[in-house]
Amino acid sequence: MELDGRVVLVTGGTRGVGAGIARAFLRAGARVAVCARRPPDAPVGAAGRTAEFHPVDLREPTAVREFFHDFAERYGRLDTLVNNAGGTPYRLLGDEEGGIERHARVLALNLTAPLTVSLAAHPLLRAARGAIVMIGSVSGTRPSPGTAAYGAAKAGLENLARSMAVEWAPEVRVNTLVLGMVETELSHLHYGDEAGIAAVGRTVPLGRLAAPDEIGEAAVFLASDRAAYISGASLLVHGGGERPAFLDAATANAATAPTADVPSSNVPTADVSTTDVPTADTANVTVTTADKES
Repeated sequence: MELDGRVVLVTGGTRGVGAGIARAFLRAGARVAVCARRPPDAPVGAAGRTAEFHPVDLREPTAVREFFHDFAERYGRLDTLVNNAGGTPYRLLGDEEGGIERHARVLALNLTAPLTVSLAAHPLLRAARGAIVMIGSVSGTRPSPGTAAYGAAKAGLENLARSMAVEWAPEVRVNTLVLGMVETELSHLHYGDEAGIAAVGRTVPLGRLAAPDEIGEAAVFLASDRAAYISGASLLVHGGGERPAFLDAATANAATAPTADVPSSNVPTADVSTTDVPTADTANVTVTTADKES
């Protein structure tokens, strides 16, 4: 198996996208550790093997440094760090309940925490000539009403990865997976029942939401020797992105504009990314920061 003997740490790897990433690395042969504030309801496992859980609050620099001190003693090395922990509740700017303190907590979890973890992990990664995989979001590439602080953090995370890739080369490769919508155990909180999830999936060019394990396979690729010359890159994993709204407007006006070259099979789609449904990436459903991190 391609990652036999390698040690991988997935932050927030106890459920949702993080658990899918952990399972993919287990299938690839790696020894996998996952961390979060609270343990998973059931151990994360795949291919007859189980990820090892460690409790830590990634927003506490002292706790993170102590965690990596213990990690080095226990594992002896770290080949890949996946900075997956993150998330946000839906909160409009200017909302009475959305003061700066709440937005700052979103920034801390989604941007400052990955920086803190990466700095603490750097000596181990440098010694192993390892890799970091940041879990980004399409929210960082376009307006994100209702999740503005989250979108800003994800934009910053992608830029941070590029700077790290330059500063830490050639010993450590750093890349970002830019995720679109992913179907997790919490998707129903946004999309409703199976019919609702399927309807949202039809707005994606590939016709469905991603599965967490598919995100994991992309992470395994970036961590593997097959990506040995890839660093400072952003890999879009969004099923083709979002259908431009103007195309649907053109379809709606086709009857009065017969010269418009618009296929009759176009299916109108909801602009999910700009409604009150934030793009689901790292199990990105509307939950509290504490819930998402664990």
